[in-house]
Amino acid sequence: MIHSLRNWLLLLLLSILAVSVFSTILPRVKDSQVVHITLWHGVNPPANRDVLQKLIDNFNQNHPHIQVESLYIGQQDQQMPKILTAVVGNAPPDLLWYNPTIAGQLVDLNALIPLDKFLENSPIKAEIDPSLFAGMTYKRQIWSIPFATNNVGIFYRPSLFQAAGITNLPRTWEELKQTAEKLTRDINSDGRIDQYGMGLPLGKGEFTVFTWLPFMWSSGGELVNSDSPSAAGVVLQDSQPAIAALEFWRDLITSGAAVLSAPERGYETADLLAGKIAMQLNGPWSLGELQATGVDFAVFPIPIAQKPATSIGGENLFFFKTHRQREQAAFKFAEYVLSAEFQTELAKGTGYLPVNLKSRQSAKYQEFIQKLPQVQVFLDQAKYGRSRPNFPAYNRISENLGRAIEAVLLRKMSPTAALEASQQRLDLIFK
Repeated sequence: MIHSLRNWLLLLLLSILAVSVFSTILPRVKDSQVVHITLWHGVNPPANRDVLQKLIDNFNQNHPHIQVESLYIGQQDQQMPKILTAVVGNAPPDLLWYNPTIAGQLVDLNALIPLDKFLENSPIKAEIDPSLFAGMTYKRQIWSIPFATNNVGIFYRPSLFQAAGITNLPRTWEELKQTAEKLTRDINSDGRIDQYGMGLPLGKGEFTVFTWLPFMWSSGGELVNSDSPSAAGVVLQDSQPAIAALEFWRDLITSGAAVLSAPERGYETADLLAGKIAMQLNGPWSLGELQATGVDFAVFPIPIAQKPATSIGGENLFFFKTHRQREQAAFKFAEYVLSAEFQTELAKGTGYLPVNLKSRQSAKYQEFIQKLPQVQVFLDQAKYGRSRPNFPAYNRISENLGRAIEAVLLRKMSPTAALEASQQRLDLIFK
């Protein structure tokens, strides 16, 4: 009896042990069949990150053998040290969300895989907006795919325009300045300005440069000499269009019609929503955030000096060298990102413009535009968009141009002197 009980207990113990072992091993076996890929991004504002995460969750649920982990690593100016450290340390993510200007630098570091063959064998290529291929290409090869696209317009508060007696939207620089002056008001008669006509971005980061470039292009300027489309061909010194664009921004500040944002926070909309400013340079990525507040807002195109212009924005997805299985899984996810389904839902949730042609033509997206007509301004303005140069040293150029803009807006230097100083620094770097 005792012997039988011992045997029974021993068998029970072995059974429990076996179950325990197998319950530990089985998930590992299953997990070994799953390809885990990591996406680094800087999607902002937080509400837009929520939209992205829902779409990623949808992909993960429908692709059990591929699981995408999304990591927010800060705004783009904050990302560079992390990206370069990861590349040098041979520990990059599988996918990076970043603006196309980083392509040359990462290609020269031998960090990326080219995507020409992937796209050639994918039906999704035919659905990509053809105008975006320039930003995907460096040295005649494709190194990224577009995540979303946008451009810069001017957001404004119609109720504040109405209160100031303004009935016509500005179409020229001079009209913009006059409108900003009319909107600059002491609302409560205490002798202090409560509402400025316009907010301008302070800082030398990429957002400042991105929103200033349309003014230089509108006045007939070029950032890079067409005879030398490289970093060495940058022409800032003695560029009359660049000087004119800086003078215009400076005059808005010195006239008291505009106020500067917090440093490197020009994209934030709190002051516009609070009525502290009546106009602000921004992009469609803010549409979802603004719509959720219930505050009145609208958009108009950037007024012109000589010709219409705006900056084409939007981030691309870059594929780092890892190993073939993860690279293939990353492209599978990229096809989902490019799909009409993803692009439509992303656009509806954030305001980004779809990169997929079928998405733009879809009934869902057209219905969205009817409900949020501000989107149409960005769609119409896109034909006047210009891309930033796509070569390895663009970040150096942007930094020095940002320093010039900041120095002028803070009244430390004249436009001519600031551009001369930036040109000298760039000449030391490149020549």
